[in-house]
Amino acid sequence: MNIISRRSALRLIALATTVLSAGALTPVSAQERTSVKIGYALSLTGPNAGGTGITTLPNYQLWVKEVNDAGGLEMPDGKRLPIEVVEYDDRSSAEELVRALQRLATQDEVDFILPPWSTGYNLAAAPMFDRYGYPHLAATSVTDKAPEFVKRWKKSFWLLGGGHDYTSALAKVLVDASDKGVINKKVAMISIADGFGIDLVTAARPSFQEAGIEVVYDKTYPVGTTDFTPMINEAKASGADTFIAFSYPPETFALTQQVQVADFNPKVLYFGVGTAFPIYAKNNGDAITGIMGIGGIDATSEKVADYRQRHEAATGKAPDYWASVITYASLEILQEAIKRKGLDREAVSEEIATGTFQTVLGETKLEDNQLRDLWWAGQWQNGQFVSIAPADRPGASQPIIPRPERK
Repeated sequence: MNIISRRSALRLIALATTVLSAGALTPVSAQERTSVKIGYALSLTGPNAGGTGITTLPNYQLWVKEVNDAGGLEMPDGKRLPIEVVEYDDRSSAEELVRALQRLATQDEVDFILPPWSTGYNLAAAPMFDRYGYPHLAATSVTDKAPEFVKRWKKSFWLLGGGHDYTSALAKVLVDASDKGVINKKVAMISIADGFGIDLVTAARPSFQEAGIEVVYDKTYPVGTTDFTPMINEAKASGADTFIAFSYPPETFALTQQVQVADFNPKVLYFGVGTAFPIYAKNNGDAITGIMGIGGIDATSEKVADYRQRHEAATGKAPDYWASVITYASLEILQEAIKRKGLDREAVSEEIATGTFQTVLGETKLEDNQLRDLWWAGQWQNGQFVSIAPADRPGASQPIIPRPERK
């Protein structure tokens, strides 16, 4: 997930590291508090508000409500302190995000800060979390550089995997189907020339080459593209049975409509961010059956089903079928670490890195500050976006290939 380019992300990291600060702040002890101040800066308005409003903000609201309904966050001595929220709108500006994080740390002096939505904004935020000593649970960030970032920002935690994880899993799905004789080993691929698309397509090219998959069409498109007809027609003429778009939500929605208008029926159809959004199903009806995308959930999990029910009851909207449950699990990890270690951010960060937690995902433990037990590919089946890879993981569904042709 990303809304800014890699170059912009690096520029914003540099910006964040030059913001003046007094260093890490020391939290006030639980004995002196009547509440725990938790802050966040999110894109409540602007272009990023769609993803924020589906994946991130509702989970923050659900978690705060459930914790406060139970009497508050439990401390090591058994005392409960209610959560006091400090919220800022970064207006979909990474520069404003950095300024808001500084305010949260130096003026509001919050005990903990929750992360923003998207890969790019988490990269912009990471130096600020590190400078002020806050654990950074990046639950909506896809990056192959997580191992490098963990060494640079030791309290950062990367929970959504890297681009190569997703593309390698997709390559295996395609090879398995090809080996069964149901599709050829040709892929037509397009990608947005920004952030997420660059990361995914950069990983996809070697993943497909190693799997013996031939990329017969490979084209990037600029941010703001709305008419994909020329690319769709070229992909249609390429002879590939698989069409892949590493796209952001606006393009994902537009492409879904335009492939139908072009009467383009590839045997495998795969889109990027937005495919797992509930509104995607609402807007496209039966046409989504068989469409693949990034992520997924375990549709057989009672814990996940219960979480989804509570989420909708509390927020009035359904969570997505990918990063929503990861976001909520990250909050459960933070909650349990606070219960064990109190408001000491250093101790809480260490507990997050080394502890084992019971979350909506089941027993959860990070590896080198990363969550690795994830779903890499999903598909719309029977009105749900279910996980299809890794295929050998309990709860995986069998992919439907070829996808049903539209009537």
